[in-house]
Amino acid sequence: MSNSSTITTAPNAKRLLWAGFMAILAAGVGFAIRGGIFDNWGKDFSFTATQLGAIGGAGFSGFCFGIILGGLVVDKIGYGKLVALALIFHVLSAFVTFGASTPENAYNFLFWGMFLFAFANGTLEAVANPLVSTLFPTQRTHYLNILHASWPLGMIIGSAIGWVLDDKMALGWKIQLSLYLVPTVIYGLMFMKQKFPQSEAAEKGTSFVSMFKAVGILGALVACYLLALFFGDILKGKLPDNAATVGYVIGGVLLIAISVATRFSIGSIVLSVLFVTHALVGAVELGTDGWIQNITGNLFTSEQGKFLFIWTSLIMFGLRFCAHFIETKLKLSPIGLLLACSVIAYIGLNLASGMQTFGMALVALGIYAIGKTFFWPTMLAVVGDRYPQTGAVAMSIMGGIGMLSAGLIGTPGLGYGKDRFTGEELEKANPALYAEYKAEKPSKFLNLESSAAYGLDGAKLAAAKEATEKTDAQKAVVAADQLGDRRTLKADSYIPLAMAVIYLLLLFYFKSIGGYRPLSVEEASKA
Repeated sequence: MSNSSTITTAPNAKRLLWAGFMAILAAGVGFAIRGGIFDNWGKDFSFTATQLGAIGGAGFSGFCFGIILGGLVVDKIGYGKLVALALIFHVLSAFVTFGASTPENAYNFLFWGMFLFAFANGTLEAVANPLVSTLFPTQRTHYLNILHASWPLGMIIGSAIGWVLDDKMALGWKIQLSLYLVPTVIYGLMFMKQKFPQSEAAEKGTSFVSMFKAVGILGALVACYLLALFFGDILKGKLPDNAATVGYVIGGVLLIAISVATRFSIGSIVLSVLFVTHALVGAVELGTDGWIQNITGNLFTSEQGKFLFIWTSLIMFGLRFCAHFIETKLKLSPIGLLLACSVIAYIGLNLASGMQTFGMALVALGIYAIGKTFFWPTMLAVVGDRYPQTGAVAMSIMGGIGMLSAGLIGTPGLGYGKDRFTGEELEKANPALYAEYKAEKPSKFLNLESSAAYGLDGAKLAAAKEATEKTDAQKAVVAADQLGDRRTLKADSYIPLAMAVIYLLLLFYFKSIGGYRPLSVEEASKA
């Protein structure tokens, strides 16, 4: 019997699975509550959509550092120490976030509070993903999908909290946000005093350099480029003229360091393609999730927006328990499943961009939810299947790339799209009104000067939307805002379309080498 088979029969295997489930659920609860109080922050602190997108983006970029740093050390220091670290940062993030009190200090407190929250989430996934992959090596797709079913369940709970406490009871956003600490305490208790296994690579004594060789220069290039964007973004306040350059220098130094550490291994071309594809996954899945309550609440009502978010999350939650059925009964490989999901997600977002009734919204967003369900956990399963020699390293870097992309491209990109498209629509309809409502500072995508576009002032826009008896001017502003949301969803749909092309090419590749199948450490090392 192999080591992997022995590990799967560990008496606490299911306890560890459900502890990981609860940890990711805590992340989902916090994520959904934050998505639901974006409008509170916009109104209280006069934020633009781009500023809100940047704050929401910190809720992803911090994850990148947690999962990558955690993934690099977890095979050496063990899972338990990282769980304790995550628990500390989850609690600390609450205190930092609650420090936001005025328009002058709010942005920094909210940004770094979100960053710390995401760092804790990333650290936990650096534990949960390789842990479940190790515990269930012959059914990775099935059990990783079950593990990540906790994410939509957390979003359902978080949305319900916002629905009741915000829309019904009008309680403050700090009270709402504090409730994610409840599942945080629970996962801490569930992990307490548990015995953790080692990954197959770590158990075989695989060196760190060997674990990193498959990532190599090509894989590191993807991660370092996103890290360069991140550092350029956070330094723009202190180095407005040189932030981007400094960011690229930091990214370049990291790339050189990784190249030296891996003895200039080029890395796997297929793995680097998977990294790029997962960047698109993060942008479309998590970036859209971060804004969808705001967008649907704007196109319909706030309550309907929350209901639609819960609806899509329920679909994801239920379907993630069906991955094993799809894989075994429908004979669909993980790559085939990802291809089908990309096409479905493209269709769903396209339909959503034109939805006019609540019934059509249920259909369109339901189709989109089916499409996005299997993206994240199945991509992790593919890495676990094809690159087991990397231990937790490749899987953690992939998760970090997805989250960093969501934080730098997805969430801010959709916020930028809303600003740009809304401004364009209002300027086209009424230039004078646009001049009145235009934000003081331009919105930019990836800090590119060529992308500069003026959105609408958050406080003025909120006042127009909340007015009981709207003037003609306020109606025009609201109409432009809704058209901006529709154009944003349309632009968003092209991301899964690009993913479908990549998955189709990967399908052809695996067919050319005899088909997709999981590899052992020995097989993968020789490939």
